[in-house]
Amino acid sequence: MDVKNSFLHGEPEEEVYMDLPPGHLLKSQPDDIVISGNNIIEIDKLKKHLNMTFDIKDLERLKYFLGIEITESNKVLFISQRKYVLDLSKETDKLASKPVDTSMEYKGKFENDSTHLSNPRQFQRLIVKLIYLTITRSNISYSVSYVSQFLHKPTQGHMNLAYRLLNYLKSCLGKGIWLKKNNHTDIIGYVDANWAGSPYDRRSTSGFCTFVGGNLVT
Repeated sequence: MDVKNSFLHGEPEEEVYMDLPPGHLLKSQPDDIVISGNNIIEIDKLKKHLNMTFDIKDLERLKYFLGIEITESNKVLFISQRKYVLDLSKETDKLASKPVDTSMEYKGKFENDSTHLSNPRQFQRLIVKLIYLTITRSNISYSVSYVSQFLHKPTQGHMNLAYRLLNYLKSCLGKGIWLKKNNHTDIIGYVDANWAGSPYDRRSTSGFCTFVGGNLVT
């Protein structure tokens, strides 16, 4: 649903100036909302109720929302962030960079340029956007988690690690998460850790994944 204008607290009497937050790319559709559920009749009733108060355009089936692409059939829902990766690569001038096969090289974590960045905000913004990518790309969770440890004093080497992540994502743009109807709602979790594996403080690194109804959710 596209809400053209929504003032939830009555008619404003003062002149209002509004701007989109930094990083928001959908300037033409700033107020889209998603309605989901398994009762079509109730969804239609909600749409009619909203349309009585606000100027709303029904965009039909969900295909793209907040950087996430949705493809669906009767039994399968596939979510990915292909366009989000391409937009991020373009934004960082890495669209023409050569793709790589892995998200991180183990030795690359320690043998990099130690020059501190003059503008750490650029690195911090990139990491925040990479964290958002883990919604559909759980296979980069460890690499993103590792490089996120250096937000306060990033070096050029840390920036290179973030750029490598982007180049890895470009090598497998079509990957995402399949959500299937498996006729059960069992909750299953897996967890593992490398004992005292950090070369800096000898702490362990843990990892986990949770499945609901046979589908990965965390």
